[in-house]
Amino acid sequence: MSVKKKRRLWMRTVILVVLFAAVAFTLYASLTKDKAKIAIGDKAPDFVLTDMEGNKHQLSEYKGKGVFINFWATWCKPCKVEMPHINTQYNEYKDQGVAVLGINMGDSTLLIDNFLDKQDLDFPILEDKSKDVIELYNIYKLPATIIIDSDGVIVDIVEGQLPEGRIKAMMERIKPE
Repeated sequence: MSVKKKRRLWMRTVILVVLFAAVAFTLYASLTKDKAKIAIGDKAPDFVLTDMEGNKHQLSEYKGKGVFINFWATWCKPCKVEMPHINTQYNEYKDQGVAVLGINMGDSTLLIDNFLDKQDLDFPILEDKSKDVIELYNIYKLPATIIIDSDGVIVDIVEGQLPEGRIKAMMERIKPE
């Protein structure tokens, strides 16, 4: 074998080993990453998202209000069922210090707009295109609801569709005194 071929073989082997090491490290890091779980009683992690009108919403700016966060997607049938109930209760509690934030789980703006054309919602719909907030809050099942008291503390975490009576009770629970 010529010197050039040996050198080429050596370089290819080194590159292959480095590439394999990088892939192995990436897999190890993502599989062993300790994701902090949020829990009732924890301070709600802060985030900033933009609504469908282009307005920015930062969770920490809602301090002093109860916050009802609903994670949803356009393809989620239970989400479609509970949205009108959330809207009804939002309209009842918005003047009593309760805010509602609907956070979409990564759908395109077009899909969200089409969904909202069929719904008559008054609360802000925020886009989480990168799914950073969904990951921050460990949301895996939809719909998911997190309620936060006026001090920014998580009061309840619920996965699954909520009946209107439960939504009302949750808003009553986080309504500032």
